[in-house]
Amino acid sequence: MSGPEHQQSQTLIKPALSELQASELVESVFGLKVTKIQPLPSYDDQNFLVHVPRAPETSGDPLKYVLKVNNTESSKNADLVEVQSRIMMFLKAEGFPTATVHPTKGGSLTSLMTIDNGSDTTSYLVRLFSFLPGKPIAQVPVTPKLLYEVGKLAAQMDRSLEKFHHPKISSLHRGDFIWNLRNVPLLEKYAYALGQSKDREMVDWVLKRFHDEIVTKLSHFRECEFFPLSETSPEISNDCHLYPGQ
Repeated sequence: MSGPEHQQSQTLIKPALSELQASELVESVFGLKVTKIQPLPSYDDQNFLVHVPRAPETSGDPLKYVLKVNNTESSKNADLVEVQSRIMMFLKAEGFPTATVHPTKGGSLTSLMTIDNGSDTTSYLVRLFSFLPGKPIAQVPVTPKLLYEVGKLAAQMDRSLEKFHHPKISSLHRGDFIWNLRNVPLLEKYAYALGQSKDREMVDWVLKRFHDEIVTKLSHFRECEFFPLSETSPEISNDCHLYPGQ
């Protein structure tokens, strides 16, 4: 196998922190006492749901945060991670119900931490976000109205992000990123995994349409930031509002 997807698979290491290591990170980096921590689903990073007690003068349930430990490749690109964090903050200011970034004890958005893996050490960028309660779309009935709302949310975010500016925004332009839409044709080499099925026929049809109608016109399209519209992101809040996932 060759190409960008092979390069990423060779160099990308997904974090494998224990719950104890994650708790110690939250306390040492962000200054928060952890009462409970549990793993959350993730793709190539590692996520934890973190419970911390409220201040003594306040009442209510413990506060919740999401600890994100970036994979080794993302951790090498601090500019990219910073821009992603700034985008979240920008969308929050624009009125989108996105998570907020909790700063470190030193006031930074991220911290590069060296983790002992037993046989060696690895450096990972870590961030802490506010937790947004809700259900992934995979856990609710998918209706035409819901699909419309998903598309509407994506369009609203895209429109708002046209106003976003940052001196390091060029870090988002990754031609070798496997999720870059320019790399959709690379999926052809994996279609065989579907066997001879209706799913394979549909995928082949979409790939052919993409090659015939999109690839030749890519230079005419306005670029945008990748937003994973999948069955786990975005989410439905407890009051039935749609928002981007964690």
